[in-house]
Amino acid sequence: MPAPATASTDGQLLELFSSIQGEGLLVGCRQIFLRLAGCNLDCAYCDTPFAATANCRVEESPGGGQFISLPNPVALDTLIRIIHSWCRQPSGVHHSISLTGGEPLAQAALLADWLPVLRKLLPTYLETNGTLPQALEPLLPHLDWIAMDIKLASLSGVATPWATHREFLRLAATRDCFVKAVVGEETPLAEVTEAAQLVAGVAPQCELILQPVTREGKPMLTPRQLLDLQGAAARHHPRVRIIPQTHRFIGLL
Repeated sequence: MPAPATASTDGQLLELFSSIQGEGLLVGCRQIFLRLAGCNLDCAYCDTPFAATANCRVEESPGGGQFISLPNPVALDTLIRIIHSWCRQPSGVHHSISLTGGEPLAQAALLADWLPVLRKLLPTYLETNGTLPQALEPLLPHLDWIAMDIKLASLSGVATPWATHREFLRLAATRDCFVKAVVGEETPLAEVTEAAQLVAGVAPQCELILQPVTREGKPMLTPRQLLDLQGAAARHHPRVRIIPQTHRFIGLL
């Protein structure tokens, strides 16, 4: 199958690679990760550089671990040629394309052009901080999965934007969607309770994932702390899971 025809739209990228999804409901699935530059937040626990760079790094072969540099901005036709070749060697390996960041919706105008083309190759999976509902709405027809964060104040260092998260989830829940909240030793039960109430009230069909914060390669909460947080959330929303960053345990990107 030939690569889809594209418009000449350029984007600020950080990296393109193939790996195993280590978070959320698609944990264990092989994805093509497309990391976009830029973010509208600056969370205290964030471990991912997101500032735009002169070059982005691209795996020479999917999962090979060897990278080349491409100058930014990257043209859509260049990106499609690479992903199209990856989808053919061998076909069926990749579940979907993960659009991650930073915050991908910071480049929403770009995604409006890119998503319809990318979706011809593989299903699309948006990883987002859940704070830009106006940017999300026009993109919904071109998204298959949405992994939405709730940014808890105890970890992010700023007040949780509950009203914005509520509006975002109302839109995201029209697709296959789940909600993730990173939790730490400092996370109070009341905060997790409020997150569970939000999901239960807006999208009761969606899973709430509590993800223990990872520092120095390991989760920082005790089993007792995790069970207490899960119990507090489950009293208001029964669809609660504890899923750590599993890719950290097996040394994957």
